[in-house]
Amino acid sequence: MSYTSRRRLLTAFAASAAAAPLTGLAAAPARASTAADVPAFQGPGGLPSAHSWVTMAPLGVSHFTPVALTTPLTTTVLSGTPARTEVTSGGKRVALLTHGARTVVLPGPQRTFVENKRPFVDDFQRTLPDLALDPEDRVYWGTSPGGGRWVTSETFKTGFSVVPGTGIIDLTTAGYSRHASLLDDEITDVDVRCTARFDKVPTGQACSFALTFGYVSTQNQYRARLSFLTSRVVEMRLEKETDNDVTSLGTAAALATGVPAGTDWTIRVRREGSRIQAKAWQSASAEPSAWAFDVTDSTPTLTKGRVGLRALANEGCANLPVRLSVSRFEVSAANWAVLPTVTHGDWVRLLPEPFDGTWTAELEQTIRGWAGSTVPDVLAYAAMFLGGAPAVTAGAGPAQGKQVLGEAGYGYLDAQGYRLEGADFHEYMKVGWTFPDGTYKGPSSKQVGNLDCSGYARMVYGYHLGVPLAADEDTSGTRIPRRSRHIADYAPGVVVDRATGTTAPAAALLQPGDLVLFNADSSDDRVSLTVDHVGIYLGLDDGKRRFLSSRKTVNGPTMSDLGGASLLDGSGTYARTLHTVRRI
Repeated sequence: MSYTSRRRLLTAFAASAAAAPLTGLAAAPARASTAADVPAFQGPGGLPSAHSWVTMAPLGVSHFTPVALTTPLTTTVLSGTPARTEVTSGGKRVALLTHGARTVVLPGPQRTFVENKRPFVDDFQRTLPDLALDPEDRVYWGTSPGGGRWVTSETFKTGFSVVPGTGIIDLTTAGYSRHASLLDDEITDVDVRCTARFDKVPTGQACSFALTFGYVSTQNQYRARLSFLTSRVVEMRLEKETDNDVTSLGTAAALATGVPAGTDWTIRVRREGSRIQAKAWQSASAEPSAWAFDVTDSTPTLTKGRVGLRALANEGCANLPVRLSVSRFEVSAANWAVLPTVTHGDWVRLLPEPFDGTWTAELEQTIRGWAGSTVPDVLAYAAMFLGGAPAVTAGAGPAQGKQVLGEAGYGYLDAQGYRLEGADFHEYMKVGWTFPDGTYKGPSSKQVGNLDCSGYARMVYGYHLGVPLAADEDTSGTRIPRRSRHIADYAPGVVVDRATGTTAPAAALLQPGDLVLFNADSSDDRVSLTVDHVGIYLGLDDGKRRFLSSRKTVNGPTMSDLGGASLLDGSGTYARTLHTVRRI
């Protein structure tokens, strides 16, 4: 796609988004903490929630009048490394240039970048545990595609397994609960459902499985529970357990009689604030319109927590083992307790060539042309791949008719359910690409719509903003290499800061748009400082530095903390393993 046609397309897109989010969702306050505050994304009968969005204050007519800058502009070389030149007009900064880099930071309309939890479905298309691994390294339910890592009961871990299409819990000992929960502790409101079946009608005493939510521990949780009685009756209960004290949140309801073994049942829970609704039905039948429970917990002590499942064979169940087979676990909407939120007025643009430290009339004209512009910049492009971002297709060029913007995944799943890296920018679009050295890379049918971490950075800076891209490794310093470890050393631009020994860099001169590179794989020897992940620095979130990157656990580009805090401050994985900051 030519630069001209791409710019025309996105200028129109930005103009339509000026008074609405770039992702096409409704506007929101800078920080949201309850469902009522969050812009509505309404799934089919689901909880209103939003995926991600970018907002700007409405722009009046005066904004579109060319910004008046003094003549001439004033330039000052600032202290520090790398060298930077500040451009001012009337004593106010209008641009910040870095010697040796194309990146320019300019003031503009204030924007707020926000992300919320993505909907996801886990249909257990994997095989676990991987018996090729040592027992201490085995995982038993693995990672949900986009929902987080499953945590299973350690005491009975060998009772958990997955075959394609089914998550299995084998109940071999009566009287002890088995729990599987998704490692995302910040969920508040949620619309969640699961489908499962028992392979036997119990004898002696009942068996049950429950959909858990607000889960903090095995002794602190909400649950919507189905009891499968020895009489073939199925009953439903809604309960809250606090420090082992179980409270019924309504009267038990008998849902069916004469239920045979192997019957699939679906439980659905919708929680909004203190209101909890729950229902269950035989999965072969239509979902009932009415809720079996619709209650208000006047003292909701469990305001946030994980979602998951609980299985139990009551003491006295006589025909063990009993197997629970889970075929589907789905979160159609959810809100995090505190949303990752970055607000500032920095816009990041690129010069056609690196700034050599010489201020020229041509360069001044470029800076004047950018003043007040809302044409998409580095951060806008980066946000256009977050969850909920609408699809945009190219109108011309080699990617004509292909999607070039819109929510991206990370990669396809292997047999154990792990996402594979390898999705580059052209694979997202499903087009072949010829690189400057003549190397041709074909499209991949498996990676359509996906971007791994370096593929995401290359999509933003390379495809959309025109920085030359290398097919693989490239030491020239003129092209962005394919892999993060080579980007750290050889990408065009300058190094802002780098780790020394095992100490993460302070990155005191970090600015929005910088590439942040990490030695995030905990299995690596920290002394070797091997770079294995790259992101784009976004800005401050409540005083902490937050970045965007494409990650496996979240399944795509994110600024959230699922699978590790996207922060450069504190004691999290990325704060501890920051290795290099590079400015394109």
